Amino acid sequence: MNEKKINLTLKVWRQVSPKSPGNFAEYKIAVSPDSSFLEMLDEINNDLESKSLEPIAFESDCREGICGTCGLVINGQPHGPIPRIATCQLHMRNFKEGDTIYVEPFRAKAFPLVKDLIVDRSAMDRIMEAGGFISVNTGSIPDANAIQIPKDIASEAMDAASCIGCGACVAACKNASAMLFVSAKVSQFALLPQGQTERYNRVEAMVKKMDELGFGACSNTYACEAECPKGISVKNIARMNREYFMAKVKSDNVEV
Repeated sequence: MNEKKINLTLKVWRQVSPKSPGNFAEYKIAVSPDSSFLEMLDEINNDLESKSLEPIAFESDCREGICGTCGLVINGQPHGPIPRIATCQLHMRNFKEGDTIYVEPFRAKAFPLVKDLIVDRSAMDRIMEAGGFISVNTGSIPDANAIQIPKDIASEAMDAASCIGCGACVAACKNASAMLFVSAKVSQFALLPQGQTERYNRVEAMVKKMDELGFGACSNTYACEAECPKGISVKNIARMNREYFMAKVKSDNVEV
């Protein structure tokens, strides 16, 4: 029995290099509804390569919604139309026969385009390098219950830590703000006892680096939360703002 396939038209952004002009290239494909979006792109690339044509450049790694490298803008939405999933988790059964699908890279000043659908997201790594860590003396593995943490605090910290750093929040924001990402990383440590020693230096350093790298200010539209594949809450932005205010107060030696 022949597997039923969906006939689709794809308009994919093609751009050889950052300084060359780009355009949407059209591809027709009949694809299994059970294929993932990236598997569908693989099929197109197999066909292009069989014709000695340049394949579409896009990024992926785990293909399990964990690493965040697969981020694409699909019909104007980062990661596509289904909430709380990464691009690699989007399946073609979510599209209809005859649909036209526009595929673009994440667009932001801080994410310069490399080629086709690939952008350089290393700015987020540089923010983490500025303060997204704790300094501890390493040794043997500590007992799991050595530090008692209330369940509600642990849950909030784990929710913040679920951020995969994909950059969808930046792509969704009209100001290309990275505040949801940065606030998730700040909150993760600010909530836990292990993060208290560097708490205020951390938030100052990470916010400073975020601004230096060309990310915009928060637009307050909550588009970041709506498009986040892990559902990171904008409550973390409010927490980060409080942390930053306290850091500034303490650095000026003003008592609260």
